[in-house]
Amino acid sequence: MPNNQIDFKVDKHNLYREENFIDLQSASIRCLTPIKPDGTLDESREKVFVGHTQLMSPQGPVPLHAPLKVSTLEEAMTNFPEAMQHAMEEMIENVKRMQQEQEQSNRNEGSRIIVPGR
Repeated sequence: MPNNQIDFKVDKHNLYREENFIDLQSASIRCLTPIKPDGTLDESREKVFVGHTQLMSPQGPVPLHAPLKVSTLEEAMTNFPEAMQHAMEEMIENVKRMQQEQEQSNRNEGSRIIVPGR
């Protein structure tokens, strides 16, 4: 964007009303209901459900979220544990992959040492 300008324009054809459902233990489900610019329900689009939770680590809380491929709140509650388990496994795999890449990078850096006299 020219001159570091940010486009703050609202996409009037992609509006959602947000509701949160929380069990006060570990589950948080966000329901995004599509609406029209006048605030009325847009029945031509589907609701979007997203699950949220936190995992505790030695470094503090780690947020975890995943889309819930469902159409009702009841289905979202049923699907929540499996979706969070999958998101956690994916996060662990990503961390392992990043650690391996870092270790490989460190090994490659070590091989660039120039020893005088050799």
